Amino acid sequence: MERARQGDKRAFGQLVDEYKDKIYNYVARMLGDPYEAEDVTQEAFLRAYRSLPRFRGASSFHTWLYRIASNLAIDVMRRRKRGEPTFSLDEPLEGEDGEFEREIPDETFGPEEASTTRETRIAVRRAIMDLPEKLRDVMVLYELQGETYEDIANILDVPLGTVKSRLFNARNRLKEVLEELVEAGEIEVGQ
Repeated sequence: MERARQGDKRAFGQLVDEYKDKIYNYVARMLGDPYEAEDVTQEAFLRAYRSLPRFRGASSFHTWLYRIASNLAIDVMRRRKRGEPTFSLDEPLEGEDGEFEREIPDETFGPEEASTTRETRIAVRRAIMDLPEKLRDVMVLYELQGETYEDIANILDVPLGTVKSRLFNARNRLKEVLEELVEAGEIEVGQ
């Protein structure tokens, strides 16, 4: 980390190698879109690189990088709410017939999705994506990324009690949604 702060690009490359999958997985789970997750992950590392000389070390690099990625993901989600389109720069915008295309894969159809286990995973993923932003953030960081309460508090810049409260509320909301899906027969218990 110290070598990267002093301008050693190789050292920063090692940090990227160490954290790129973790940051990508976190952002992908927050956004639910792999293309946006790639863009946000790249932007997080660019911002971290540009800001390295100003990094004070008040928190770990790990926490600092997650905070950058979290803020960028929240920005994307806010743009979505305002109806502003967000697209991957790698995906073609115009189709063969000259019309604009944006196909988002729907994982609910197709032969692979015949298994109950897969349907349950999809239902859980959707339920997590439907959680309010603050609850989803904590749920993803703790349950899916394996972060500690303390790290989450630092990443999100909230008190430890807030992290615990949000996680409790997120679990309760998720439980309610999944119970409704079980009652409706959309998913089966025990999968």
